[in-house]
Amino acid sequence: MVSGVGIERSLGVGGLREPSVGDRVPTVPSRDSRWAADYALRLTLTDSCAVLVAVAVAYVVRFNLDDGVPEVSGAFSPSYLVVSLVLMVAWLVALSGGRTRDRRVIGIGPEEYSRVFAVTWRLFATVAVVAFLLRMEIGRGYLAIAAPFGLGMLLLGRYVSRQWLHRQRDRGQCQMGILVIGHRGTAATLIRQLHANPRAGHVVIGVCVPSGEVDAGETLLGVPVLGAMDRAAEVAEQIGAVAVAVTGADAITADIVRRLGWDLEGKGIDLTLTLALTDVAGPRVLMRPVNGLPLMYVDEPHFSGPKYAVKTVFDICGAVFATLILSPLLIAIAIGVKTTSRGPIFYTQERVGRAGRSFKMIKFRSMIDGSDVQTSALSGRDQGNGVLFKIRRDPRVTPIGRLLRRWSLDELPQLVNVLNGSMAFVGPRPPLQQEVDRYAPHVQRRLLVKPGMTGLWQVSGRSDLSWEDSVRLDLAYVENWTGFGDLIIIARTARVVLSGRGAY
Repeated sequence: MVSGVGIERSLGVGGLREPSVGDRVPTVPSRDSRWAADYALRLTLTDSCAVLVAVAVAYVVRFNLDDGVPEVSGAFSPSYLVVSLVLMVAWLVALSGGRTRDRRVIGIGPEEYSRVFAVTWRLFATVAVVAFLLRMEIGRGYLAIAAPFGLGMLLLGRYVSRQWLHRQRDRGQCQMGILVIGHRGTAATLIRQLHANPRAGHVVIGVCVPSGEVDAGETLLGVPVLGAMDRAAEVAEQIGAVAVAVTGADAITADIVRRLGWDLEGKGIDLTLTLALTDVAGPRVLMRPVNGLPLMYVDEPHFSGPKYAVKTVFDICGAVFATLILSPLLIAIAIGVKTTSRGPIFYTQERVGRAGRSFKMIKFRSMIDGSDVQTSALSGRDQGNGVLFKIRRDPRVTPIGRLLRRWSLDELPQLVNVLNGSMAFVGPRPPLQQEVDRYAPHVQRRLLVKPGMTGLWQVSGRSDLSWEDSVRLDLAYVENWTGFGDLIIIARTARVVLSGRGAY
């Protein structure tokens, strides 16, 4: 956790008071917004380099420089040098206008990457339309190189910068201080949620409660209660908060929120309203004002349709490509398994797939032959999460099996399951029948989609997760699936597999 120091001055019911012993909050250089400005400049520089390299590579690869400066064919025919300069400027302006460097989306979650992706494809769609209207025949090869290569460079630059930001936040730097207002119960819940992942950069540095409930010197989960809600704007400005988070409370009326918004105007402090609605992703949320009242619609999740057809095509094509590329590795592992221990190369196990249909999941055998019959004898050594049976140093695992499990190589044969349609690349963890028999009714929703070779459970801790967290992540994926989210999970899987974290 980040370090803590006492605040110099804090507001109570009667105004300024000296801090008590319990008034200890994290060191948050948030009001000093230089870190946000410096980080935005860092992103601007990496974005500029990515765009410059992408356009330059497309220009050099597509055209012969010995023939002079090429020109676009058509009724309007500027040189490709001019087109390249305009494209670079437009790309950078679009990244800025698309708010891809907004401090509220950087550092955590897929939104930053999603915005970069959306800005890029919209830009090149616009280029195609403009070229058509002006009768410019811009080379398709030129655009076909610049667009994907530039997008890849942009995303790589954002990823590298995010890792740097995570390291800073691990040290307690580059944090965003939050003032929470609401009743103690809801405020405590929000504090726990915001502090659950320090790399998100949200640190609660003060709490304001309804009038009449303020107790001088009180702290809530280590965060000082600094005053009444009607003085929240004053408190936020004094302690250096970058945002005021309003939690649900009967005492917080629409008039109070509206006045708080007015009080925060011009102070550079955000106002955020929190809802008791978790694990609902942005694509399912639609905000619409009705007679001055903002209504939030939450679309029901869908488990079929065109986007799932696209997912199926992606899974099949990806599995074919991965199998071809990894075939030498697959052959080498098969030889290693066969020659180092007795038994078959592959281990198949009955798992439950979409709609409760059973299928045979294929893995490289990583345990001694006949290990299943020893499970009951080892039940006393179970280190799982209460539902899944796991042992960190399972005596049944073979030497080569430990290596395979550490790097998740034993799961590569599941590409066959993806090809036959029983699994997907990304999805919930494929459960055993005895697990499904113990599911609560709401957990059955995991079976609405195909299980995956990887998923949120894989990139969030694997075997180290509690059963509740595993279920929550799987349900969140089932109800909020997006194609871009799958790509993010696959990219994160590679990093997790290389680290070996949570694998045993």
